Amino acid sequence: MCAVQIKKQAKKYDAIIVGSGAGGGMAAYTLANAGLKVCLIEAGPNYDPAVNSSQLKPAWESPRRGARTQFRPFGDFDGCFWGWNIDGEPYTNAENSNWEWFRARMVGGRTNHWGRISLRFGPKDFKRKDIDGLGDNWPISYDDVKPYYDKVDKLIGVFGTNEGLYNDPDGIFLPPPKPRLHELFIKKAAGNIGIPVIPSRLSILTKPINKDRGSCFYCSQCGRSCKVYADFSSSSCLVKPAIATGNVDLVVNAMAREVLMDRDGLAKGVSYVNKEDLQEYQVYGRTVILAASACESARLLLNSKSERYPNGLANSSGVVGKYLHDSTGADMGGIIPALFDRKRYNEDGVGGMHVYTPWWLDNKKLDFPRGYHIEYGGGLGMPLYGFSWGIEKLNGMFKVKGQQKEAGGYGASLKEDYRYFYGAHVGMAGRGESIAREDSYCEIDPNVVDKYGIPVLKFHTQWTDYEIKQAKHMKETFAEILHSMGALVTWGGDDGPHNNYGLHNPGVIIHEAGTVRMGDDPRKSVLNKYSQAHDVKNLFCVDGGQFVSQADKNITWTILALAMRASDYLISEMKKQNIA
Repeated sequence: MCAVQIKKQAKKYDAIIVGSGAGGGMAAYTLANAGLKVCLIEAGPNYDPAVNSSQLKPAWESPRRGARTQFRPFGDFDGCFWGWNIDGEPYTNAENSNWEWFRARMVGGRTNHWGRISLRFGPKDFKRKDIDGLGDNWPISYDDVKPYYDKVDKLIGVFGTNEGLYNDPDGIFLPPPKPRLHELFIKKAAGNIGIPVIPSRLSILTKPINKDRGSCFYCSQCGRSCKVYADFSSSSCLVKPAIATGNVDLVVNAMAREVLMDRDGLAKGVSYVNKEDLQEYQVYGRTVILAASACESARLLLNSKSERYPNGLANSSGVVGKYLHDSTGADMGGIIPALFDRKRYNEDGVGGMHVYTPWWLDNKKLDFPRGYHIEYGGGLGMPLYGFSWGIEKLNGMFKVKGQQKEAGGYGASLKEDYRYFYGAHVGMAGRGESIAREDSYCEIDPNVVDKYGIPVLKFHTQWTDYEIKQAKHMKETFAEILHSMGALVTWGGDDGPHNNYGLHNPGVIIHEAGTVRMGDDPRKSVLNKYSQAHDVKNLFCVDGGQFVSQADKNITWTILALAMRASDYLISEMKKQNIA
């Protein structure tokens, strides 16, 4: 039998980065612009929205009329390759665990299709243990991160308004788009019952900020990834300009296997499998930066075993893989009879909500410890047959039917239905904070490998009463808002204790965090406050894995800020020769 030949790259880099999403893209951009030589390793193919996006394509250009597939779980035109299930790349769940793991395989990763909701964590979010005694405080404060939030705002662009909310900090904002008609209904209805609705904060350019990116032309298709780079994707806004410096070598279709170590216990490189020839390659550098996503980075560390690190690299604490958590999520929607047969006009706007509700209550007065924000949808989006059915008119009054009208029909009656109900639907989704717990974790499954021969992850996760009670509150709030606007609930109204009030399984909201968390105590954390491994000084992690907790906000803006902060620290340490 012939021995497998490992192909070793002769060139040595200043930094090897695994993953090209928000954290990896920002690290590559920052280091490359400081003159460092970077190797950026990505598990999927290259992707440039200007070339590869399906923006503005009509439904008939898809053989499935835009329907979802395993390869495109958010629809055939969506700007994301793969998702919860990837051919040949399984993962497993322990008994009673129901984690659903989303993985994007492409340059830019998940940033090519996300909602662009770009929220800063607030001062309270870094010190939650001081407030409710649960979880742990971060080793950093809002004041430590604020300068980097400011830099990210200026570099990438985010629209919004300064509201003066203490725990929803203001930023450096571009002008927000005006609320659409259904959002005006929401704002009025929610305001009548004391629920705030303010302009959303999305990383979409409502006016130009540089010569390389265009501004939004309101096609409402940000999920497809923008051909003029008006919305933020790591691929267009970070990776492409980083490569333009001449300091970045991009290696695509490269599945990282392990971090390589030298005799002194320092990281010296990364081993990866080339997906095209299925051969193993090794690339070497002064530092290694993990940004493959919280779970994937944990997997890489746990698979990087040696005599010095028998439990996995940088895992003397035993914490790698632990404290895994995701945002909570529950949803509800309905129709607004006042908008039946409404006037038609163009209000597409950006590819996302123009307004949202930040957390507005005091958890000390509630039966759950952490908050949530509300995201809103509706309006004159591209119609799909079957939307907003489920109602009937009886004696001049509209009421919800026992079941929704079946899809089908043709001719005049079908067109009449479309015209009458089109634009009357509205939906709302809560996205909240769960508690990071040591008993929620991922580990290496000793019995399963992927098609590249790399051991896969096994998950142990469950929601607690805290998250279930939060979902119950979400549902009650949604119903109250819908009632206030005179809407009829057509979906999400039947949830209850039998299904945890519609609470989505952990992982579904795709805000995974906490598996390689930072902290001051090396016995209880993997990284220090600069995202640097306690055990290995030339190893960093700049994705969601470093999070101690994730707040009631989407985590991308904080990933970007912390990745820039860690990169600045790394540059400083190299200049001081603390990292050779």
